[in-house]
Amino acid sequence: MRVLDIDLDFFLADCCPLAPLGKRPKLTGHEPWKPEAVAAFLEEHCGLDARVPLPGAIFETHDGALTFWQERIRDGSLAAPFSVTHVDAHSDLGIGKPGPGFVLSSVLPQPPERRPDPARYYAQKQLDEANYLLFALAFRWIDVLDNVRNPLSRPDIPPEILLPGRSDMIRLSSFASRFLEARNGPEPVVPFHVYDDWKTFYAAEPYDFMTVAISPRYAPKEADALLPVFGRYLCGV
Repeated sequence: MRVLDIDLDFFLADCCPLAPLGKRPKLTGHEPWKPEAVAAFLEEHCGLDARVPLPGAIFETHDGALTFWQERIRDGSLAAPFSVTHVDAHSDLGIGKPGPGFVLSSVLPQPPERRPDPARYYAQKQLDEANYLLFALAFRWIDVLDNVRNPLSRPDIPPEILLPGRSDMIRLSSFASRFLEARNGPEPVVPFHVYDDWKTFYAAEPYDFMTVAISPRYAPKEADALLPVFGRYLCGV
């Protein structure tokens, strides 16, 4: 199955610096795309059709997608592992604080069936909107990951999550996870494709779900005017 996972900050003239909690970035230099350009991207590059809307949801912060996926897995409408196309100015793979260390050293050693516990990781202040995809990988939910980036995205992919010597493969690993590999099995190798130029990206197959994040600290309030565009391609679940 395939999921299209979108962040508003992709559709800006430039990436915004992180705004203080409760604030939005300034518009100047970070102007959003025109609605018709967003619709063209969704239709021509992602293969969407407003006449056949996808089940999904819009969230305030991007980690809401993780809970949404877990709910769909539980109700049987989404089967893991699934492919994710992450259309975002950021990788959301854990660069910076708290970084990949917690996932690699504390999540991977757990039996795979016990790993998907977002509430526990929130309580530990380890899970957030900047690393939720790393958790999804550790849960073994993702079998292919594409990151379609804003042309001015800054480098933010942690090298320690990549298969040694490869930039197009992810394999999570730590001393503890390797020690427990006989019990947990080897961590999967996940094909990872980064599109620095979104114009080169075209979805190979249709999507089954779409999730959209507002990410208010990463996008000016004027970008919210694009939300009705996404709504045309979404239906309830």
